[in-house]
Amino acid sequence: MQTILGAGGAIGIELAKALPQYTDHTRLVSRNPQKINETDQLFPADLTKSDEIYRAVEGSEIVYVTVGFPYSVKVWEATWPPFIENVIKACQAHNAKLVFFDNIYMYNPEYMGHMTEETPIGPTSKKGEIRKRIAQMILDEVEAGRLTALIARSADFYGPSIKNNSVLTETVFNNLAKGKKAQWLISTKFKHSYTYTPDAGNATALLGNTEDAYNQIWHLPTANDPMTGDQWIEAIAKELKVKPGIQLAPKFMVKILGLFNPIMKEFVEMLYHYDRDYVFDSSKFENRFGFKPTPYLDGIKEIVATDYRS
Repeated sequence: MQTILGAGGAIGIELAKALPQYTDHTRLVSRNPQKINETDQLFPADLTKSDEIYRAVEGSEIVYVTVGFPYSVKVWEATWPPFIENVIKACQAHNAKLVFFDNIYMYNPEYMGHMTEETPIGPTSKKGEIRKRIAQMILDEVEAGRLTALIARSADFYGPSIKNNSVLTETVFNNLAKGKKAQWLISTKFKHSYTYTPDAGNATALLGNTEDAYNQIWHLPTANDPMTGDQWIEAIAKELKVKPGIQLAPKFMVKILGLFNPIMKEFVEMLYHYDRDYVFDSSKFENRFGFKPTPYLDGIKEIVATDYRS
């Protein structure tokens, strides 16, 4: 049995699509799981409760964590550490391997222009500190020989059929498709990598089913020629056949909006992702598996064909 904790999000869905290449027994765990494949086993659970995590993991050979808790420092502080502690204990109790889908919030911002698995850790945000802490909880257990696990890290992501958890979808694709201006934070002059969600799902499944991939950190496959904000907006507008209008939100404006919008308030500490190049290097994965990430223009074409054309 291979189990996905947090099966309803963008990554969980793509991972579920990929797993039948490796197993006929997939368990989807969330508050209200929906089948992706006919043979999926649905397991409704509240993943903030230790006993439900324990039952969800029981019988699993591999456990994938793709859960996403609400984007709030207070929620993250209260939820992520105990959740990861409970997942680790459940995997240990049931002799399951752990695959943790992670982001890059824990990296030192001074090194964002070329991020690899060796990028120095040094978060400057509260959310980054939490991500650092939970990743270290896993790595400490691996180092002690008490857990077999791997960490699969992604850049910001984009992909088809993402409803509400991709900034690029909400601020650029959706706005341009509605005849509005695309929104971008701080500056459109810097490069910004995005991981294509089908690539992330396929690669996470591949890692989970590769014995010698464990006890390591991996960057998931991401095209190596990121565009600037201007180029992203122009390319998406061209595919949508609309004008590439841009509404830029400088830092002071985001801070003002944060006084009235909880999500924008939460995003203020992450604005450094947009005031410098954000370049994600996945060459370790690509070289090991011979995997070529989806080119950005191909990803844009697929998203527009899937979500914006009747």
